[in-house]
Amino acid sequence: MCTEIEAKLKVESLSEVKHKLGDLGAKFLGEQLQTDYFFEDANTALISADKCLRLRKQTVEKSESYFLTYKGAKEKSRLKRRPEIESEINDADSIYKLLLALGYEQVLIVEKIRCLWQLGNCEVALDRLPLLGDFVEIEGPNEEEITNVQNSLGLIDLPHISKSYASLLKEQQQQSDK
Repeated sequence: MCTEIEAKLKVESLSEVKHKLGDLGAKFLGEQLQTDYFFEDANTALISADKCLRLRKQTVEKSESYFLTYKGAKEKSRLKRRPEIESEINDADSIYKLLLALGYEQVLIVEKIRCLWQLGNCEVALDRLPLLGDFVEIEGPNEEEITNVQNSLGLIDLPHISKSYASLLKEQQQQSDK
């Protein structure tokens, strides 16, 4: 099982961060449209335990790929750190049906446009989400390298967001319903 370590930051302008990445010599890896389907059981056991089960459709140009991901509970850390198991799958429809047959139901869909960059040993994702806005995620091998990239991008003063996009979207929807 891998451990995901990342800093998630809400930003006012992705174009400023993109410009800074270019100045720093970061390598642009591409733009993706990601549609995430989140699943939960009838007892909300995953949400209650701060875990998630996600089926992702990722579109790059006209090519689609699919990933099934489990994320464990967040560990105590200054950055967002949690166990992660992800596998690319070939037959998303069968996996979707399998999850339903196992008693899971689709509870949320999150869509985002992600521009992915490589800076040092870190991946920097520039994410645009309808209703939520613009975010930068810096994922890397350890907290020190992530913090160094955050500092290099001039984002060191921004607070880290420990909540997932799914949680943020649910909160937004609940506020809109009031």
